[in-house]
Amino acid sequence: MEKKIYAVVYTYDPQKSEDLARERPGHRAFLRSLFEKGELLASGPLGDGQALIIVKATTPAEALTLLDPDPLHAQEIIKDREVKEWNPNIGPFAS
Repeated sequence: MEKKIYAVVYTYDPQKSEDLARERPGHRAFLRSLFEKGELLASGPLGDGQALIIVKATTPAEALTLLDPDPLHAQEIIKDREVKEWNPNIGPFAS
């Protein structure tokens, strides 16, 4: 099955900002490992307690499964994860 690009939006639990700060280095190391494997295309904060993570996966469920080991997910710092297929037609991620 062909891999597609998915945009995953994390919404952080606002009551866990201290936990977020503590776990951020592990979160970034985890994302860097996905990038080095070619599974992560980009990531970064959106503001308002959210972050955008762009991954390659075959299905939306696989995109979330790929991110399950994220320390922020394991520590329940992420309140919600929303995933949408993204079809870039201009720029470095366009096919």
